[in-house]
Amino acid sequence: MSTIRVETQLSTDELLQAVQQLNKNELEKFVFQVVTLRAKQQAPSLPKAEADLLHKINQGLPKELQESYSRLLEKRRAEDLTPGEHEELLELSDQVEKLEVQRVKYLTEMARLRQMNMSDLMASLGIQPPAYA
Repeated sequence: MSTIRVETQLSTDELLQAVQQLNKNELEKFVFQVVTLRAKQQAPSLPKAEADLLHKINQGLPKELQESYSRLLEKRRAEDLTPGEHEELLELSDQVEKLEVQRVKYLTEMARLRQMNMSDLMASLGIQPPAYA
């Protein structure tokens, strides 16, 4: 994890400039943490069931899986995959898909608890639909 040293008060613009230093995975994790913070501020006393779901929704992919998956996607884009790497990419894609399905289930449960449709729930949590490779 990158560490950004802050020794002074920052404006929001300066904070944004500091955040721009994060790599893709760190930025994604940071965004999830900010969304969680925002949800806590909007509803400081979330029921335990919602808090647990929010934590699960914002977990993201395990670091090792994300790194391997991203590396192989880049090789695929460069048309430089070996047959073995292609098989590995297919296996990792299955894992990613299963984790995303689980996340959708958590979102669905949260929408049910809050009596909202999925689009409104995602907008209220600041969650964007995933961009698929």
